[in-house]
Amino acid sequence: MSQLALDGSRPVRAGEELDAAKLAAWLDAQLGGHAPVEVEQFPGGHSNLTYLVRRGGEELVLRRPPFGSKVKSAHDMGRELRVLSALAPVYDKAPRPLAGCDDPEVLGAPFYVMERRRGVILRKELPRGATLDAATATRLCELLVDALAELHAVDFVAAGLGELGKPAGYIERQVRGWTERYAGSQTDDIPAVTEVAAWLDAHRPADGAPALIHNDFKFDNLVLSPDLSRVIGVLDWEMTTIGDPRMDVGTAIGYWVEPTDTQAMLMMRFGVTHLPGMMTRQQVAARYAAASGRPLDDVVFFYAFGLFKTAVVAQQIYYRFAKGLTQDPRFAAFIHGVRTLAEQAQRAIATGAL
Repeated sequence: MSQLALDGSRPVRAGEELDAAKLAAWLDAQLGGHAPVEVEQFPGGHSNLTYLVRRGGEELVLRRPPFGSKVKSAHDMGRELRVLSALAPVYDKAPRPLAGCDDPEVLGAPFYVMERRRGVILRKELPRGATLDAATATRLCELLVDALAELHAVDFVAAGLGELGKPAGYIERQVRGWTERYAGSQTDDIPAVTEVAAWLDAHRPADGAPALIHNDFKFDNLVLSPDLSRVIGVLDWEMTTIGDPRMDVGTAIGYWVEPTDTQAMLMMRFGVTHLPGMMTRQQVAARYAAASGRPLDDVVFFYAFGLFKTAVVAQQIYYRFAKGLTQDPRFAAFIHGVRTLAEQAQRAIATGAL
């Protein structure tokens, strides 16, 4: 296995620039001292925007909503800040937040800054020349699953997060809520999406014991130690709530593309889960059940829901592009992803298998 480089930043994408002078003045007021700032952007993510801010000899991470977003509730910076403030002391993988701002006069939208966790992030492709042996790939899957089970074991009431969500009726609200979000951002006629939504509504299992759930748990939201032996950070807490943790597992395996999946799924895969040694979705589900002590009955429902939810997120992103609210060229092909994900959910439903 070749050494994987630490995750790095790039120049800010056109149209997503920050006012460095205003940011510097705000940071001076919040953190003390006086220092100019340099701003770059992390390349991952299709929702909230993440920037690297160098201030003197310090590195900070800044999070803000996307430009032109139609979905305000999915980009609540204050909520994300509150979650991290309560969670960081009891879940060591949560980065420590430093300060937040809800004044749009500073950067045009609410934002917050937090510490940077320097490490390796596995994105869609390994860096050029890098390799991952099968044994390490298996171990990384184990680390991901165990980190998710550890999160679900957090005593969210003791952490002060008991009011974050309403666990009763969570599954029903999620199915209907994401169905409504699709209707509100639909641009094309894709029968597979509406058919999967109807199936999910008709096959909802009873709610399980609630937990603090991340709702976007995947490899490119994990920061790994340079030697790939530990998870040292979990990122992107924008959709965190209290609910049925099996829904969190469904989202995680919804991102899990295997080498035997369709060509369309492989083309739009979210990470490196297709590489030799990576667990299958079934193995991920089995390890989670063993690590958490929570049975994963109706796992096909949760997998289909994970695919459906991700399809709706892709639709919402494509809506912004189609309406000219963002010019990010990555988003032009997202409508094909909506169809691909919905059709994958249909296959799982038809076969009763992951």
